[in-house]
Amino acid sequence: MTPEMGIIWEVSFWEFLFVTVILGGGGAWMIGRSTALTWSGWGLLAFYVALLAIAVRFIHFSLFNGTFLLPVSTFGTGLYYGIVDFIVLFAIAAAGRIFVRNRQMALQYGFLGRADV
Repeated sequence: MTPEMGIIWEVSFWEFLFVTVILGGGGAWMIGRSTALTWSGWGLLAFYVALLAIAVRFIHFSLFNGTFLLPVSTFGTGLYYGIVDFIVLFAIAAAGRIFVRNRQMALQYGFLGRADV
């Protein structure tokens, strides 16, 4: 595959959609879900998403001829697309966390929403 190098994707849109959004996004959703269920903080979520972003960047590198943080000659490009992956994955993880946390709050404090007049 020859790189297209868009602002958001490095090799192709379909590769970005499959690896980052579908595969990585599923993992990010589960990270958000687990941090909500264990009542962990946002810092732990960011740490886990950073580890996932490194793994997703490695999949881009190893399977689709993308860049990684090494060698030093491609560090800038790999860092840029790693940050893009982190932002996308963090947004998905935050959505998963907020979704699960809202369900938790509705179940725990459902009496606050009732209008018993």
